[in-house]
Amino acid sequence: MVTIKAENMTAFVSDIFAKAGTSRAEADRIGKYLVIANLTGHDSHGVQRVPRYVQWLQEGVFLADRVVNIVNETPVYAVVDGLHGFGQTVAPQAVEIGLAKCRAMGLSMVALRNAGHIGRVGDYAETAAAAGFVSVHFVNAFGSSLVAPFGGVDRRFSTAPYCVGVPRPGEPPLILDFATSIVAEGKVLNASFGGKKIPADALVDSKGKLSQDPHVLYGDYEPSGPRDYRKGDGAIRAFGDHKGSGLALMCELLGGSLTGNGATEEGKRFANGMLSFYVDPAKIDPDGFFPADVTKYTKHVKSSRPIVPGVEVLVPGEPELRMRAERGKNGLPLPDDTWAAIVATAKSLGLDDARVAKAMA
Repeated sequence: MVTIKAENMTAFVSDIFAKAGTSRAEADRIGKYLVIANLTGHDSHGVQRVPRYVQWLQEGVFLADRVVNIVNETPVYAVVDGLHGFGQTVAPQAVEIGLAKCRAMGLSMVALRNAGHIGRVGDYAETAAAAGFVSVHFVNAFGSSLVAPFGGVDRRFSTAPYCVGVPRPGEPPLILDFATSIVAEGKVLNASFGGKKIPADALVDSKGKLSQDPHVLYGDYEPSGPRDYRKGDGAIRAFGDHKGSGLALMCELLGGSLTGNGATEEGKRFANGMLSFYVDPAKIDPDGFFPADVTKYTKHVKSSRPIVPGVEVLVPGEPELRMRAERGKNGLPLPDDTWAAIVATAKSLGLDDARVAKAMA
């Protein structure tokens, strides 16, 4: 295990993507969002993605420095094509479109299609909450069917994230952000590099046997080499039995089918779709009942007696907030194989040992 300061890692990732062919502004954005994911404890969407992102940029799956195209819009909604740009570039653009419409109308919807991997969806809910808006996000990942439906063995869903953000004046927002699978694919990826093990029943092999072995998803791989989920013959399982499976289906239909990103079309490269709704509480609640009741009810929830004495009852967003403070102070812990894969990618692009050493300082 190695530990890297957050600011050093952000700069290092930025240098990697600038060398790989993006503008410095885009490289900085990618570095910022990936490191924030690690800071919040969402390592599955953090810097371990660097080798895969670079590979996909080189293969043309992602395209550098794209500006979204508005396909269709009214004052209330917009259909936005990300043109296969990096998710860390095109998703914030789509969010800003939604926020602008919400400021004007009090309510808006944005359907984003053809985005590169958008990373941690909670980032976009946090952006909306900072503007004072409630947001709801349904996400799918075309070309990344990894999850078996309840009662099935074969892959049919992506990890289909779902996210809700609720602002709290004077306090951090409530951010509910999770994959509808037992674990995100990135957590299987992290485990494959020697990180935290996934639950014993998170995967199912082709014969229906439950497993926690990443080889079920990736097939054979070298310790610090690339992982390819197309080589495995097993699947991740949906969380919560029929409930999680049903929510995954709705994320595919809303984030994929309704946005135009696609849920079942064959022959198209990887792309995220995201259907987002934004609500301005101040416009629909001029008397200010909502923020006061959010505060009151959150305190009521947290006042529940804990099952384990002395262990606090938490609400969505609190674990991430505390992890961000801890890792911001002490650095980002990275499994040795994850760090080796990032370093190998950096050196393949021409960054030398001195630059690697600087990142570790």
